[in-house]
Amino acid sequence: MDIKEIQRHLPHRFPMLLVDRVEEIELSKTIKGYKNVTSNEAFFVGHYPGMPIMPGVLIIEAIAQMGALILLADPTHAGCRPLIAGMDKVKFRRPVVPGDRLDIACEVLWFRNLVGMMHGTASVNGEIAAEADIAFKILKDGDEI
Repeated sequence: MDIKEIQRHLPHRFPMLLVDRVEEIELSKTIKGYKNVTSNEAFFVGHYPGMPIMPGVLIIEAIAQMGALILLADPTHAGCRPLIAGMDKVKFRRPVVPGDRLDIACEVLWFRNLVGMMHGTASVNGEIAAEADIAFKILKDGDEI
């Protein structure tokens, strides 16, 4: 899945679109992809100037966006919008800096009645940078938040 297809599924746009490519997907089960972290990212201007580090909350958001693509790529969820409902077991293990490729993998732990839980990891060169269990809810067209 390239960036154009990702944009067909996710409502996010620059600077909040944090997924560059999906390499593997098994609908409603697992997904693997990545984000290239470059020095011209908007968040580096104000986050540790002189020593740029990708904000942890954006790493978790990248995991959540990748996880959302597992569900949104399924034609039965066309027009739906996933929302983060909660996070658990969030851990940050190493900083992510410009030049890193953030490899992201997610697995759906359970999903029923448009609510579910996934586990995601973000790694750099095979070393886990962050991981989290993320609860989500899917809103159908017309549903209110």
